[in-house]
Amino acid sequence: MANAAALERRDRAIVTLAGVAPDLDGLGALPELLTRHSAHPLDWFSRYHHVLGHTLGFELVVTGAAFLLATRRWKTAALACVTFHLHLLCDVVGARGPDGDQWPIPYLLPFSRAWQWTWSGQWALNGWQNFAITGAALAGMFYLAWSRGYSPLEMVSPRADAAFVAALRERFGAGKVGAPPRPARQPAGLKEGDE
Repeated sequence: MANAAALERRDRAIVTLAGVAPDLDGLGALPELLTRHSAHPLDWFSRYHHVLGHTLGFELVVTGAAFLLATRRWKTAALACVTFHLHLLCDVVGARGPDGDQWPIPYLLPFSRAWQWTWSGQWALNGWQNFAITGAALAGMFYLAWSRGYSPLEMVSPRADAAFVAALRERFGAGKVGAPPRPARQPAGLKEGDE
């Protein structure tokens, strides 16, 4: 989704992060795992996953933050909203647990508990459908990196991103005409060849 419009690196990162933001409520898994055999176990993942971050209230916070942090505010915020909802849709369609449990999404929280998203045909999180979708998404990412000259790796390291794109283009050809790999920016104080 971050490549759906002409956005700068920062705005692409914001759109991408908005797509994974709903799973911030899954961070409770670590404390729950570490305290499960204690006298006072913390059931933060079991109780709050798909409840805190998978809601309209949190979507408004994420979209608002995207608007405030972006260079191209309206476009970035709109794409952040779309990627957030795409995450929710994917969870409804393909995130059934191994025990058959469907995590319903209480979408209207904190405003109302009246409506929860579920689908009776939901496939397992480790189902072949998710593997096929992941494979297709990775193929698309490799193609876009090869043709446009940047990949999601740019969020972590422009230098590693440039090396990744260069390796793709060395292996599969030059990519789109007029789109050479961007040179990696040197961190302040480093000269070419310094590590």
